[in-house]
Amino acid sequence: HTPVPAGHDVFPFQLMDKYFRDFWPSLQMDRDTFLNLGVHPDEPDKGFNMTGFAMQLSGYRNAVSRKHGEVANQMWRLLWPGKDKEGDAIDFVTNGVHVPTWIEPKMELLFNKYLGPDWLEDHDNPYLWELIDEIPDEELWKTHIWLKIKLFNVIRERARQRWTNDRSHPSMALACGTLLDPSVLTIGFARRFTTYKRADLILQDEERLRKLLGSQNQPIQIIFAGKAHPADDPGKLMLQKIFNAARNPDFNGRIAFVEDYGEQIAQYLVHGVDVWLNNPLSPMEACGTSGMKASLNGVPQCSIPDGWWLEAFNGENGWAFDGGQIEGYRDKIDAESLYQVLEEKIIPLYYQVNEDGIPIGWVRVMKNAIKSTAAQFSARRMVREYVEKFYSKAARFTSEVV
Repeated sequence: HTPVPAGHDVFPFQLMDKYFRDFWPSLQMDRDTFLNLGVHPDEPDKGFNMTGFAMQLSGYRNAVSRKHGEVANQMWRLLWPGKDKEGDAIDFVTNGVHVPTWIEPKMELLFNKYLGPDWLEDHDNPYLWELIDEIPDEELWKTHIWLKIKLFNVIRERARQRWTNDRSHPSMALACGTLLDPSVLTIGFARRFTTYKRADLILQDEERLRKLLGSQNQPIQIIFAGKAHPADDPGKLMLQKIFNAARNPDFNGRIAFVEDYGEQIAQYLVHGVDVWLNNPLSPMEACGTSGMKASLNGVPQCSIPDGWWLEAFNGENGWAFDGGQIEGYRDKIDAESLYQVLEEKIIPLYYQVNEDGIPIGWVRVMKNAIKSTAAQFSARRMVREYVEKFYSKAARFTSEVV
């Protein structure tokens, strides 16, 4: 499911001998035949690779996005010598999200009004979503602002409870988001804190970021949330860096870190921020789904072109940034590209409002985000592809064998 090495268990051959020496004879195999099923040709002495073992014993294999498929086929190409001439050994089905779970109730009511009360029954039909253009800009914007205020109220209440229960230092209240302003362009970043996801990329140039946060006319603010794996020390250090930035008074309370991250706070965030930020180290993102959940609710994504965003981004439904592939400088040049997109595109568009205070251009991006995501990146479409590509074939094969 991931090209990251930590996602692929490899066990020493001695350990395999200990637990399986009495097993392979029951398969009418000798030791070498059995263990070779888990040997990666690039690293034959490293150990028994569970991913390689599983793929060699599978009738069908798939990645979870088109790009992930390209990366996976390159990673594992030596398992199937000569397969390049026949086609990819690993197919792909891009992930999707469960629309009934992730659509916010207030947004669902809006869709009921303009898409029809039965839209959920037909939500994987891309033509249905053209009706999003029928929603008046003012109505969609007011719904979004309502969800944004709802998010901020939840964050402030959590901070108040933390203060009441722990009597923590005032800087903790600052870090938890008590000074967030619903009138300010709000960026959301919430996911596992692991190094390739680069949660701290936007902190690369703190002086430049401070100017963006503290702008008198067009400020931004950032809400972070997430957890690091207990055994992931670099991930924990990254989380600590984010938290220290949230406590830093130089940032004027415009960086917040929401603790106790889970599905509930994730829902508030993907419903209520203005922009969803995603900046993995390409091509390490297998797919990503948080941006799908945000886009479904009219929160456009700003992302490195990797995973699902390579398939979804069309130039009108969000933003992409990429500094290039210069090794040793990728964080620096990607951060520079991110700052440019913020300064030249995202921030001006958000604050460009009509006489009624509606950012018409921004709302257009919101609508395009919904239209391009809701059907194509739904779990229903995903399951249908699994059936068409794999399950129906496996069922026919099984019936023929039986």
